[in-house]
Amino acid sequence: MKSIWMIGMAATLLCGAEGRSVYQKYCQQCHVEMMEKKEVIRNLGTLKAPPMVEVSHRLKENVIIADEDDDVKRRVIVAFVKDYIENPSIQYSMCHPMAIEKFGIMPSLKGKLSDEERQAVAEWVYDRYEGVAFR
Repeated sequence: MKSIWMIGMAATLLCGAEGRSVYQKYCQQCHVEMMEKKEVIRNLGTLKAPPMVEVSHRLKENVIIADEDDDVKRRVIVAFVKDYIENPSIQYSMCHPMAIEKFGIMPSLKGKLSDEERQAVAEWVYDRYEGVAFR
């Protein structure tokens, strides 16, 4: 049983590392990884997109799962992010309306990331900010 747990932990760490590297390659040029609200307000003129901590926070806040199962919610958000990377749309955006007005809708990355890269970064966006508040 202990070896199964260790294998699971190793897989989670590897996926997290891969997700972070995908973030650094494709997302970091626009989305700052971590920034508090007061810093966002202070730096609003120079930001290209909402900080990733805010993106994760808005996703978790806006996705409502009837049975309140955290694992189901995680899978739904990961699937949403995977799709949104390739098919961003104002219709499906979960950004605050003022953020959309300021930054617009992100450009599509269709064809730039493999399915595995989209999966890894989507999981990273969810897991990286687990228990982290955007304030």
